Amino acid sequence: MTNSNEQGNFARGFIIGAVAGGLAGAIAALLMAPKTGAELRKDIADTSVDLYDKAQDYFKHVEEDVANMVSEGRNKASTIYDSAKTKAEGLLHDAENVLKDARFKASQTKEQIQNRIDHIRDAAKAGGDAFKEELNS
Repeated sequence: MTNSNEQGNFARGFIIGAVAGGLAGAIAALLMAPKTGAELRKDIADTSVDLYDKAQDYFKHVEEDVANMVSEGRNKASTIYDSAKTKAEGLLHDAENVLKDARFKASQTKEQIQNRIDHIRDAAKAGGDAFKEELNS
């Protein structure tokens, strides 16, 4: 976009320079030409109308350039927004999967620990019962 801005700035500067140069040349030509007052006034009026038309064309061109830049900016912003939204949704989905997996593994681990506790309790009870039988016999 920087290259596009540089080209736009160059074009604007060129147009402004051309209009200013044309204006200076027209004024110099009008003032140096040997003409009657009526002819000079007519030439000045014609030149001012011409310069007014050129200025309108220039500002219309600038308006179109600005509209194009705004449209381009909106399109890029929309693209960036859509990309960020898609990535965020993907990350959220991944986080949900990690959380589900962690809950499942925690549940399995809890069951394994409970099974070991039950096994140790049963073994301790069996050992205690066996010890009591030995004492009683």
